[in-house]
Amino acid sequence: MSGTPQGGNAQALGPVLAWVLERSHQVSALEVAGLIDEAAGRLGIGSTRLFLADLQQQRLTPLPQPGTPVANAWSRPEGVDIDGTLAGLAYRSERVQAARGEGFAWFPMIDGVERIGVMRAFCPRPVEDVMEVGLALATLATLLVISKSSHNDLIIARERTRPMSVQAELLWAFLPPRTIGTAHATSAAVLEPAYDIGGDAFDHTFTDGVLHLTLLDAMGHDLASGGASAAGIAACRSTRRAGGTLPDIATAIDRTLKQWIPDRLMTAVLAELDTHRGEFTWVNCGHPPPLLIRDGHVLPHALKRESQLPLGLGFHTQKPPVRHLARLQPGDRVLIYSDGVTEARSPTGDLYGEDRLADTVIRALASGHNPPEALRRLVHGLLTHHEHRLRDDATILLAQWHPAR
Repeated sequence: MSGTPQGGNAQALGPVLAWVLERSHQVSALEVAGLIDEAAGRLGIGSTRLFLADLQQQRLTPLPQPGTPVANAWSRPEGVDIDGTLAGLAYRSERVQAARGEGFAWFPMIDGVERIGVMRAFCPRPVEDVMEVGLALATLATLLVISKSSHNDLIIARERTRPMSVQAELLWAFLPPRTIGTAHATSAAVLEPAYDIGGDAFDHTFTDGVLHLTLLDAMGHDLASGGASAAGIAACRSTRRAGGTLPDIATAIDRTLKQWIPDRLMTAVLAELDTHRGEFTWVNCGHPPPLLIRDGHVLPHALKRESQLPLGLGFHTQKPPVRHLARLQPGDRVLIYSDGVTEARSPTGDLYGEDRLADTVIRALASGHNPPEALRRLVHGLLTHHEHRLRDDATILLAQWHPAR
């Protein structure tokens, strides 16, 4: 392609994006930022820089710029705080942000509904004039980052602020994106301590109008616990993808643990949400009951049923657990959590508790925050409550049914 469009030229958008896609096949992660920056110049936007959110969603760290020596590319540069900055506001709100008179704007980088980071672009004219091309370029940058991260450790390293334990590395390799969604439902999850998780794990996916939700909590906080949860997720997916029901999944996990990781118990909530009819079905094996949030309030005991035995004992291979059913209303949210959340205590012994958990989520949602931002605020509050020293894994899964949105 030759020539450079003047201004935020939407007519040049198609050819430029096609040029980026053609070039992207052979660029490394170290070259992604430079490719996007060159494309921005061709679109008349001005120079760009890509920032990725760290694993705990506290800071935005820049990808290396063109010409950065390979040795320096692996260093951890100073980033931008997600809280209290314009860049962070673009990330939190998922909307373009620009400061008057500063000449640049921050474009959110979103993969589906999963927040990845932000793109900073210098704008030679009002941001409204380059909004279309800027958002398209940020979206393409996101897709390139996601595609390269599967086989390039540089991007993964830029999303971390410190080394990760072996059991955490094992579990994160099995986990899906933290946020998924369609026009009918959204599911968001957080997991702490992110760099040292032991036995907690989550899974969520869509299949033919059904949102599948899984939250596992294996006993202990060591490599065996991580292995148990990884095996549990694998058994869940294998059974689910073969057409198995929720009781079938529970039985498969129970059998897998009993055979390969004996004496390692696990609690679990396995659930499905019919995104057309709003039918919520679930199986609870020794886990805290999910919470149903409706119109800004928790409906007491709405999803509480008779407790069933944890997985790993082999009991459910002979007698599959009971499946429960509840009908949701549009806008309802289901909150599934591990006991590491509610049982976390401050240094003074103050229990975090279910009431504080629900209240924090409800207040964040009432303030207009989307589900992933509500959970980000919740987990940061939990870490502050415990002075960033959680003794147990804390995992939270928040699903919302919004058929009319």
